[in-house]
Amino acid sequence: MTIGYQYSALIIAGLAGMIWGFPASHRLKKPFDIAAAAVVLLGVVVFVLGILLTCIPGFFGGR
Repeated sequence: MTIGYQYSALIIAGLAGMIWGFPASHRLKKPFDIAAAAVVLLGVVVFVLGILLTCIPGFFGGR
């Protein structure tokens, strides 16, 4: 059984987005805090997608 190491970039990118976005959404001024919160949400989605594809490589394969 091979582990999807190519999906580790998704996990790292998702974590980076969450780590940057949480404090930035509280620190930035009004229009930019919404963008930082959106980065957090996108980071969560990318992180979960990376975990999903690492654990179940053929998830979107349709078999």
